[in-house]
Amino acid sequence: MTVRWKPCKPWKAVLYQLLGAALLTPVAAVLAVALVTEVSLARVLLLWAACLPASALVACLPLVPRLEVIALSELLGVAVPERADPVYLRVLTALHLFVGATLSAGVLALAPAFTRWQAAQGDLAQVSVMGVAVLAVMVLAGAGQQRVARRLLRSDPSLVIEELGRRQSLALELHDSVGHALSVVLVQAMAAQAALGRPETAPVAERALGHLVGTARGAQQELDVLLRVLDEGSTAQAPTLAALGALVHGLDVECRADPVDRVPEAASRAAYAIAREAVTNALKHGRGRVRVDLAVRHRAGPEVTGKKVVLVVENEVAGSAPPGEGRGLVGMRMRARLAGGAFEREEVDGTWRVTATLPA
Repeated sequence: MTVRWKPCKPWKAVLYQLLGAALLTPVAAVLAVALVTEVSLARVLLLWAACLPASALVACLPLVPRLEVIALSELLGVAVPERADPVYLRVLTALHLFVGATLSAGVLALAPAFTRWQAAQGDLAQVSVMGVAVLAVMVLAGAGQQRVARRLLRSDPSLVIEELGRRQSLALELHDSVGHALSVVLVQAMAAQAALGRPETAPVAERALGHLVGTARGAQQELDVLLRVLDEGSTAQAPTLAALGALVHGLDVECRADPVDRVPEAASRAAYAIAREAVTNALKHGRGRVRVDLAVRHRAGPEVTGKKVVLVVENEVAGSAPPGEGRGLVGMRMRARLAGGAFEREEVDGTWRVTATLPA
């Protein structure tokens, strides 16, 4: 995702520098008393150099980084992650304090010049140019700090982890939705191929081909949505259990489901995604009719309140059960755990069963 860089407003950039100077002023005043025993260029430069480690120390105080987050967000328009890396944030804070104090000191250095002008009514142009120059530098410094903050926070480990999670979620959604569609297309194509050989089964072939076309179109639409999500950098949203009927429509699936209108959206999306992948696996690896049972029950226990969604998908195993755990089983298990639930799989007497229990 490409983010267009927008410079902050000039007055906000100036205010950002003044805030940094205000936060460092108490420490800078103590250093000035200790170091500037006599006014000279060497002493001033020594004080300026000492303000850099002082800025780093002040940035480590508990309250200062919190103020920096507010300043970055409200004045520079930088989006700071909720769990920003403390090291990154302290570096930005120290930079803010040091640059703000340096530029604000320039403003203070011009104060005697303004006083002399008021007394002598002269050198107006020179003093004005100097004032405008300092303010312009403060504005440019704010724009530069804004850009540095955005670049630095963009490489924040918390954002990297969040982006990896988003991409993994998108990959899982792509695998589940398109994989299900391709499995349905394969099943319906095989049914149509078998039915076309006999005239008396032509209606069956026609229905299978119609469902095949509809599934292919739906898969194309889902793929377009997921690719648009990838381009825009947003989060993919799976359908809810309200779409369970459309999921099994036209398939050899026996579905029994309790009313799901009161199931929370997050649990409903997770349950639907698990059901979709379980049905896909059943069509791909099993044979015969697939049985889907969705129950909404009260959770047991004297101190437990609320409901739970119990999803059971069964089918007859074709040959031997699939070895190990493929991407589909791993994805179902991960979705259940992320929703705060549990996932089980088992093979008993030639029947493959997956069970997902999610809090609702």
